[in-house]
Amino acid sequence: MAIHQISVFLENRAGQLAEITALLAGNGIDLRAINIAETSDYGVLRLIASHEPEACRVLRENGFIFSSGEVVAVGVPDEPGGLNRLLQILAEKQIDVQYMYSIFGQPNGMAYMILRVAAPAEASALLRANDMHLAGAAELGIVSSDQERQE
Repeated sequence: MAIHQISVFLENRAGQLAEITALLAGNGIDLRAINIAETSDYGVLRLIASHEPEACRVLRENGFIFSSGEVVAVGVPDEPGGLNRLLQILAEKQIDVQYMYSIFGQPNGMAYMILRVAAPAEASALLRANDMHLAGAAELGIVSSDQERQE
């Protein structure tokens, strides 16, 4: 199951992030993961929403510039060395991690790492072959396209 991340380009000004979270909340969209990176002129908000198509619609209708792309969500034991095993597997196969952020404190004792890599399907297959736990939409509380079709 592909996990989709939304990257929103932000002006570097006070209140812009609050504006986005208010719009999403007002439309019943929950955030499953969030990360922000900035330069002096702009920021990039990366988020995983409970309902990605609806989040994209809301952002589009409110004039935000954004893109949506596939990321890999992989669970690692929330303990010393858990992340290192994941990164060693990728490094051995020369898979570059473009960026990464995390979701900690899950009730199942896992920390979920959100990875942006050039070839998500290849990285997912490698991780699966090495008994790493890939997180699906349901596990992260995301409405999938399959669930939408059933409703």
